[in-house]
Amino acid sequence: MRFYLHLLDDLDVPDSEGIELPDLVAARANAVQQARGLIGEIVKTEARIVLSNRIDIEDADGNVLETVHFRDVVTIIN
Repeated sequence: MRFYLHLLDDLDVPDSEGIELPDLVAARANAVQQARGLIGEIVKTEARIVLSNRIDIEDADGNVLETVHFRDVVTIIN
């Protein structure tokens, strides 16, 4: 099944190619991995994290199947 992982942050980055994955569980795992990677890059370059940023997982018809918020993929310890 093809899933589209759209990054929604300061600049929205639509995924026009999508990725073939077996199911929504795999798509969510992929989105979590991407979100964590992006968080790491943003922290290195900008020294900040915007926890409301997110990745929307859509199907080929444009239906949002799940949303992965950055705040849900990291643990903040104070």
